[in-house]
Amino acid sequence: MLFKSLVILAAASSVLAAPLMERQSNASTCTDPDLRRAWHTLKDSEKKAYIDAELCLMSKPAAHGLRGARTLFDEMQSVHVLQSEIAHWVGQFFPFHRLYLRAHEYLLQTECGYEGAHPYWAEHLDAGAFSNATIFSAENGFGGNGVGDLLCVEDGPFANYTNPLGPGYKVSDHCIERRFADRVSRGSSAAVVEACMAKTNFLEFWNCVEMTSHGAGHGGVGAQMTNPISSPGDPIFYMHHAWLDRIWAKWQEEDPSVRMTEMGGNNRPRLGMAMPGAGGNPFGSGPPTPGLGSMEDMIRPDDVPAPAIIGDPGNVTTLNHLITMYGILPNRTISEVMNTKGSYLCYEYD
Repeated sequence: MLFKSLVILAAASSVLAAPLMERQSNASTCTDPDLRRAWHTLKDSEKKAYIDAELCLMSKPAAHGLRGARTLFDEMQSVHVLQSEIAHWVGQFFPFHRLYLRAHEYLLQTECGYEGAHPYWAEHLDAGAFSNATIFSAENGFGGNGVGDLLCVEDGPFANYTNPLGPGYKVSDHCIERRFADRVSRGSSAAVVEACMAKTNFLEFWNCVEMTSHGAGHGGVGAQMTNPISSPGDPIFYMHHAWLDRIWAKWQEEDPSVRMTEMGGNNRPRLGMAMPGAGGNPFGSGPPTPGLGSMEDMIRPDDVPAPAIIGDPGNVTTLNHLITMYGILPNRTISEVMNTKGSYLCYEYD
């Protein structure tokens, strides 16, 4: 209860303390957007194409020298590890993960020949029953729940992958770990999403989604996905965040003249936020488990420098804030990723 209260208090103070960034144009030059579709609507051949491309990233050597990474898949995870403390409970939460998803999609397409757009997991259809979700099929999905003391995923396409990053900042070999929590996954329900969609400004909307559906998706999958630092080691991470990006995009479309340029919030989490070293975990709670790790794993070590805030003079997130992708994609300002059908990005959701 104390943890929950601290999170709610901190989120509320963020809303009150962070003014909105001045309006700025983001003219669209996207005339033929890619269509990002729900996983359950894809043909089996389309699902296989996506899974094969992800397996390809897991087989290709790392190319950017990022800490602990052996493959391109690991390097995507490392981008998140290196910036996790400025990617959650901050104003760039949505923009950062939008560009991060595009970086993942870009690698799938350019390195592994994937011809589709990035799919998403329509989590509201599985809320309260992640353990029975078809996306976790061993035949044409991401494999099922973890088993044994180590909670290793032992079926499906990713059963044999050795992930060298995590838990947290730790560099250590381990399997992909899951521990479904159906009760926690209820926070992904359509009713919860609708309540967030009803928010009328960015700060309220962002806090609502991050505190509910975001955490429910991570916590509902469990284990590795509950770690706020190294969670992209489970490939379901990208499907979850594509769903969250869809929610944001649909919210923006309801009032585009305002919401395509509406930004605010803090650049670093406020006191009491559940971040590494702050005594909590934003994606779940309970004793250390494989994937989640211990609090020691959550404290940034000396060989991971504090991520820099570039483009904002203070602690208020603006459209000039620069999002860093460590060479996988060119760095972009938040302004450049506000519109999924703008001058840089070119996709839409079904």
